[in-house]
Amino acid sequence: MCTVCGCGDAKVEGAKVEGHIHPHSHDHDHGHDHSHDHGHSHDHDHSHPHDHDHGHIHYGQGIAGVHVPGLSQSRIVQIEQDILGHNNDFAGRNRAWLARHGVFALNLVSSPGSGKTTLLCRTAEALKAKFPLAVIEGDQQTSFDADRIRATGIPALQVNTGKGCHLDAHMVESAIERLAPADDSVLFIENVGNLVCPAAFDLGEAYKVAILSVTEGEDKPLKYPDMFHAAGMMILNKIDLLPYCDFDVERCIAFARRVNPDIVVLKLSARSGEGFDEWLAWIAEGRRRAAAARVKVG
Repeated sequence: MCTVCGCGDAKVEGAKVEGHIHPHSHDHDHGHDHSHDHGHSHDHDHSHPHDHDHGHIHYGQGIAGVHVPGLSQSRIVQIEQDILGHNNDFAGRNRAWLARHGVFALNLVSSPGSGKTTLLCRTAEALKAKFPLAVIEGDQQTSFDADRIRATGIPALQVNTGKGCHLDAHMVESAIERLAPADDSVLFIENVGNLVCPAAFDLGEAYKVAILSVTEGEDKPLKYPDMFHAAGMMILNKIDLLPYCDFDVERCIAFARRVNPDIVVLKLSARSGEGFDEWLAWIAEGRRRAAAARVKVG
């Protein structure tokens, strides 16, 4: 959980548009002096990691589920609640805007190299003639991925998070304002490659879609349970490589459903196109429902 990791400013880059966003600037509008978060000498964490399991060290045993030197478990929980509470305010505004405009938004999360951008490029090529699409790209630096998306003819906006390890709802709100997705469209949000921090941050999306490459190993749902618990769908990508990988598909799915019994699982290859029709049909149905709900709201 990265609520105390010091995620900094983000730069939003679009076609001929650059600017800076200060995702946590709103925190200072409440009249508090936040310097006390770091300066109290009495707020030391006196808890100790448990090491009863074959000598292993476990830092996630406290109520906060994370260890931060110098902070007590209760203080970490307070900071986490404050940050996520502010984030959720922005996420609610994003969700309301998307609902009013009938936009079906998907938050794509994974570790680096899972094939998110290749998946998005193939998806864009397959769907761009059927209904409007737009993409928000999240990375620490560069516009490589947004450039790849724009090469397909789809509008894309790059959000560079700097030292930040995830997108937050305020970044996405600012990106939506600049990108201005069309009514009844699909908005893909490609999050920073990270299987930890994006799990906790609601962006206002309809679904988190966790993408897991078969080259990564089937144990990831248990190693990173928060992400797979938060996701509505798990895509097993690069299944064209299964003959060359020591990857047990059924074991992986069982692990994912151990942490999230309701998770939807799709198996596909963004490179070969195998299994892609089911993915495209799922997106089209989600978009249809979002558009129908807009009529009711409007």
